[in-house]
Amino acid sequence: MKDAPKVRSAELSRRSLLRNVALAGGAAVLGTTVSANRAAAAQAKVPQKVVAYQDTPKGDLRCDNCAQFEAPSSCKVVDGTISPSGWCKVYVKKKPAA
Repeated sequence: MKDAPKVRSAELSRRSLLRNVALAGGAAVLGTTVSANRAAAAQAKVPQKVVAYQDTPKGDLRCDNCAQFEAPSSCKVVDGTISPSGWCKVYVKKKPAA
């Protein structure tokens, strides 16, 4: 059995332990930062120009009967001051109250 390969047990040194802990900590911080950036990006509003916002309604479609509208003059999706009688491409009709 002299020809059998020798299996070396994993050596655990203080240096390798500290390095692995530092790498794991850095990865955790990076993961948290990326998650926070995604959440901030998801909450960013779109400029009025991008959604073709207009201060006038498009027939019966008006901001004040849109699910995205927040009285008195804002929107969950579109940035800036929003007219209740306005309209844009992200219009979603409000569901009737039950």
